Amino acid sequence: MSIQPYFASSSKVWESVDWVFGIEECGYAGWEISADGHYRLENPVNKAAIRDVLDSTHLKATVHAPYADLNLASINDPIWRESVRQVCLCIENAADITDRVTIHPGYLSPAGKLLPDRVWDLQKEALRQIGKCAEEHGVVACLENMINIPDFLCHDPFELLGLTEGIDGIGVTFDLGHANTVRKTDAFLGEIGQADHLHIHDNHGATDEHLALGDGTQDWKKIGHAVAAGYHGGVAVVEGRNLDEARKSLDVFRRCFV
Repeated sequence: MSIQPYFASSSKVWESVDWVFGIEECGYAGWEISADGHYRLENPVNKAAIRDVLDSTHLKATVHAPYADLNLASINDPIWRESVRQVCLCIENAADITDRVTIHPGYLSPAGKLLPDRVWDLQKEALRQIGKCAEEHGVVACLENMINIPDFLCHDPFELLGLTEGIDGIGVTFDLGHANTVRKTDAFLGEIGQADHLHIHDNHGATDEHLALGDGTQDWKKIGHAVAAGYHGGVAVVEGRNLDEARKSLDVFRRCFV
């Protein structure tokens, strides 16, 4: 199988890292580190624990940058600068673990809604700065499409690709679970060859439930065949809640992503 399955669980960022050993036991090739809570990479204790797990297993790794309370499109300058700083700090600390870091786009604050062009320009400038940092550290920072919360940027594949076009060091993560909440799975599959990274999880088309593959409304046979035929990123991250669901998702992945 040319696409390697990784597993991630953002719900476990306040737990001990010991659960990660179960990812390899389930049969996954890698772990996407949600770099928040006890997994913030700039904390030397956290970083050492993460390195110990990776050195004690055959797991490879990718990283998801922090996003809680950050806004890369904020018109409040100190918030904007701090958001860029934290993403860049994550990239710097992830560079010896992976060459791929997923980042979230910003969103329209109540004040930002009055200045949509300014918000767009700030998001572009944030990506330029983050892209420069990523290039310097041998990493691709992959901007991810968002769920059906209207204030977020990047619900549509063409918006995502347009926002990132021509910015060195920046790629895109297609999240097909997020795409289902805005009824755009087919649109993202139509552009799957442009994805640098991939997140997969299930839901019922309304909220970001992060269910096991097969527990929602996604047509995984259709998705899997399209991804296997057109995606060149090499890694698909199953974003789930626990290891029982990780096992269920991996069974679906092995049947469908061929």
